[in-house]
Amino acid sequence: MVALTADAATTTARLRDGMEKGVLSFPLTSFTGERGGPGGPALDLPAFRDYLAAQIETGPGALFPACGTGEFFSLDEDEYRQVITASVQEADGRLPVVAGIGYGWAQAARFARIAEEAGADAALVLPHYLVRAPGAGLVAQLRQIATRTRLPLIAYQRDQVTFGVEGVRELAGIPGVIGLKDGHSDLDRLQRLKLAAPEDFLFFNGAATAEVQARQYASIGVTAYSSAVHAFAPEIANAFFAARRDGDDTAVERLLRGFFVPLVELRDRGTGYAVSLVKAAARLRGLPVGPVRAPLTDPGPDDLAALEELLAAGLDLVGATS
Repeated sequence: MVALTADAATTTARLRDGMEKGVLSFPLTSFTGERGGPGGPALDLPAFRDYLAAQIETGPGALFPACGTGEFFSLDEDEYRQVITASVQEADGRLPVVAGIGYGWAQAARFARIAEEAGADAALVLPHYLVRAPGAGLVAQLRQIATRTRLPLIAYQRDQVTFGVEGVRELAGIPGVIGLKDGHSDLDRLQRLKLAAPEDFLFFNGAATAEVQARQYASIGVTAYSSAVHAFAPEIANAFFAARRDGDDTAVERLLRGFFVPLVELRDRGTGYAVSLVKAAARLRGLPVGPVRAPLTDPGPDDLAALEELLAAGLDLVGATS
């Protein structure tokens, strides 16, 4: 990896420290229950601030607003600016704020400028729109974004984005590109990517329910992960993180069997449940997040009933209340 600027080096160090201390929080974005215009339910900024404050108080390693869980894909630029600004203000320097950016490189660079102006510490580059592309093109896209922002960038491989060994070497050579989030869960391939990268390049587990594969990722030295469960039940997410960190396999197995694996099975019942089920669980906890926006839809009554039962069981496993 090329030498980082002082700001990028500081952000990398803060992220590495945070990743060792807690899960990575990907907060939901709060919307009202009313339609509010052509985009669907309106952004509820006061509720979002309340929700953020509660998330931050639970001690995550970093905050990743306006990413997939935060419905980046349904925010307009003004809403995006408000979400990132509120996140930076609520974090108040206590933990790094990594803003989601995405679509093609031109749009991603525009969102990066907004995030930069709002005071974000770094940006997570979400997969681009629609097309599959060769590795050289994927690297070129990150290069285009990096030349247009001072923010350190984390690449995200999942769906149509897959980096090879040479691609990761090239990524690490782009000034400001500091890491890779993996959502493919191909651990043989990921281990080769990790070995090809400089030691200070960040890697983290970005599987849809990362806890289910946390031990496998840790076996190749990737211990940091994002947690969708933290968005609605930080008590459960933090208990699992502590058990895995401390080598308490009994507690890890208990939480996997009693909560995380059943959650994955429930998530797989519906399209878009990686976000909409998480938001429904947050509403069951009384958190002020509101409904999802199109193209997502809220879960049906049968799945909501199953979710409520599973959530109660998970909270009981860690001695928390609903």
